[in-house]
Amino acid sequence: MTGATPLTRNNAGLFYRGMVISLVILLSGCQAIPETNLADSRPSALDRQGSPQFMRQHDSFGNQHFNPMFDAGAWHGFLLPADNEGHGAFAGPMIIAEEYPVYLASQLEKLEIVTAEKNYVFSEATSELTAFPGRLQQRYSWPDLTLQLELIFVSDRTALIRTHIENLTDQEKQLALTWQGALLKQWTAQQTLAERYPDWSPKWQEDKNRLSIELPKIRDTWNLMLSGDSRYVIQRSVQSNTEIHQDAYISATNITLKGNDSAQLYTTQSYVHSDQEWQKEQSIVEAMFQRPEKVWLANRQRWHQYLTRGIRQQGEAVAGDTIALKAIETLIGNWRSSAGHITKDVVTPSVTARWFNGAWAWDSWKHAVAMARFAPEVAKNNIVAMFDYQVQSDDAIRPQDSGMVIDAIFYNKDGQRNNDGGNWNERNTKPPLASWAVWELYQAQPDRELIATMYPKLVAYHRWWYKNRDHNQNGLAEYGATAHPLHNDAQGNILFTLQPQNNTTLATTIKRKCTAQADKGYQCAGLDLYESVLASGEYEALDIGAQHGAGWESGMDNAARFGFITPEQLTDYANLHYQGNLKLARGDWQVRFFENHADNGQLLGFSINQESVELNAYLAIEKALLAKMARLLGRDEEAADWEAGAGRLAQRVNQCFFDAQSGFYYDRQIDSADENSGECGGRLLTARGKGPEGWAPLWTGIAKQEQARQVADVMLAEHEFNTLIPLGTASQTNPAYHPDIYWRGRVWLDQWYFGVMALQRYGYKQQAEELASALLKNAQGLTGDAAIRENYNPETGAMQGATNFSWSAAHLLMLHHQLSKKDHRINHLL
Repeated sequence: MTGATPLTRNNAGLFYRGMVISLVILLSGCQAIPETNLADSRPSALDRQGSPQFMRQHDSFGNQHFNPMFDAGAWHGFLLPADNEGHGAFAGPMIIAEEYPVYLASQLEKLEIVTAEKNYVFSEATSELTAFPGRLQQRYSWPDLTLQLELIFVSDRTALIRTHIENLTDQEKQLALTWQGALLKQWTAQQTLAERYPDWSPKWQEDKNRLSIELPKIRDTWNLMLSGDSRYVIQRSVQSNTEIHQDAYISATNITLKGNDSAQLYTTQSYVHSDQEWQKEQSIVEAMFQRPEKVWLANRQRWHQYLTRGIRQQGEAVAGDTIALKAIETLIGNWRSSAGHITKDVVTPSVTARWFNGAWAWDSWKHAVAMARFAPEVAKNNIVAMFDYQVQSDDAIRPQDSGMVIDAIFYNKDGQRNNDGGNWNERNTKPPLASWAVWELYQAQPDRELIATMYPKLVAYHRWWYKNRDHNQNGLAEYGATAHPLHNDAQGNILFTLQPQNNTTLATTIKRKCTAQADKGYQCAGLDLYESVLASGEYEALDIGAQHGAGWESGMDNAARFGFITPEQLTDYANLHYQGNLKLARGDWQVRFFENHADNGQLLGFSINQESVELNAYLAIEKALLAKMARLLGRDEEAADWEAGAGRLAQRVNQCFFDAQSGFYYDRQIDSADENSGECGGRLLTARGKGPEGWAPLWTGIAKQEQARQVADVMLAEHEFNTLIPLGTASQTNPAYHPDIYWRGRVWLDQWYFGVMALQRYGYKQQAEELASALLKNAQGLTGDAAIRENYNPETGAMQGATNFSWSAAHLLMLHHQLSKKDHRINHLL
């Protein structure tokens, strides 16, 4: 019992104090799972072993170590033990404390078996620990006894453990069974839980045959959030003698096994966020104990269907079965059911990454497309959950954003919404791929009612872009940022911070007009002042919240095209192009903003001063998909308008964003004075280098063949994008390129997938296969049992970012279905 105070056994009978333990002993045989069940015929594609020692056990990227198995939308998960000391228990659990993953224990239910003559020591047994898709299994064999422990999830709040003990002798055995466990006492390796949270005081309460741990109220916005009503419950339905001391327990009972007989025992472990959830879950748990094998078989059949529907049954896919299995396990593991302000099932980016236990807009669109084949209901709910927060015209805070789908939703809303969450985000939206997700879901599972419900919402979202992100109303949209306290002051003036150079005219002006900050910088407000700062160039550092909002809105957070470059890279750029003149060099990387206003003068938000190529390519295909939906609904006139608009916008993307000299597509920088002439104003941002936005017109199918040929040449050039792992987020010739910068070099699998499929679409079949194979061959751990990662180093293949990353899994699964070594067909978007 790791970290626990030793407890004594008491045969007089002790009462439960709170964690909820109930155990049913069934001596009859259980119904066999069909031998054809795919989920039980192959092991998991992920390493599920681990022995957590601290609540927060992070790697260098902020991920919790190990890959616990989560399933069915549950908010807690488990591991197989990684060492002999942990044998006899499932390691963990990890719980999602509203927004943050933490380990609650090393193990909470370690089993010990003793007879009058013998203690069954696990180190003396032959052991076999195996993870299957959706099931963990431990098997221990002694000469006279076998023990098998299995764990599955049977609801979105409860795991079921089946304990099978078999007497291999002809003699009757009197077995004393004890279970023990303890809560972790270390927050990290360097800090105890008591030091971190002095008020940490879980309550162990008695409730008939249950033992429940009521977790304390902790409202630490960026680390741990518990309401005071959440609890962890272990339930066994046999009377046991239980003793509790501090944050540990021991529970004992006796069973008799006749010769060559066996016993089947069941235990549930539940994690709930509130009393209301527990009231609902109690009846579910009690029903499970009435028919445990029925719910067991339902779980296995569900996983069998995931694999039969999710893994190609014919043809030789470039991304093979193991990759597909790992992707499915990752997506299901990141499935969270409704809780807090999350209204329906969502698939989060990563259960193990510190910041990623919420739902983002374009992540959700990608997850839905990949899951449409094998888990269509989860896919649909993931979309609908985001649209549940589509801004309405009567919204109390941002009615001007009516139609927008906000960037990210979490268990807790933010301060603007009178809550204490820090991750909820309304500063921006995400690229318009929602119609793609809805249409792909419809293609996989035809549901006219879904289209009827979503069509007006998608139309409102589409029109929002032209109302709030087309500053000069020329039909080409920009990324930007909403009106938000982190973007503007109460009067609507844009906010920025800077550190002026000493003893300059700018420094004098800033000291007079701005507010000094603790870090020796200044917070300023107003576009006129911002423009004067850019014009002077007399600053050491400059940061503007709307720039981050615009980058986030694109999904490519700190991409070079939005003006992000390191000081060292800017110096190199100045030396190369301006004889070292930093002021002139900065001019190529400075970003400006436009205030967007309604007819009545109300501030709608801000646009960055560039029209983005992939944004408008996405809007073009969205028009085409809205046309398909309108046709389906019998709205032929609307469909004709959408079709005409798609054609016009596709033509303008090719006209306004392609640079014939370099053979690539770029964003176009615009001037606020540009007139609504329908022509291409401003200039292409070729100076900021090439990025994956340049192949979006190919993926969407709107590029002309000759333009596609030139783009393909760039993509396949070894000095551009064709690195060890190809198709990174900046070409090697990009002045801001670095293989270890988030969106300026690392390989993200969504943009990689769009690139591979773009080549495939325009006839570069062999090259698409080669680039796909390069990733599968060179990305560390991808074909082994390591977690799928957020991104990868383009030059070394090193794993980077979040573990168990959903959109990487989603695009690998799409690739598995769409790219074959024998069949080059692909579903066209247009």
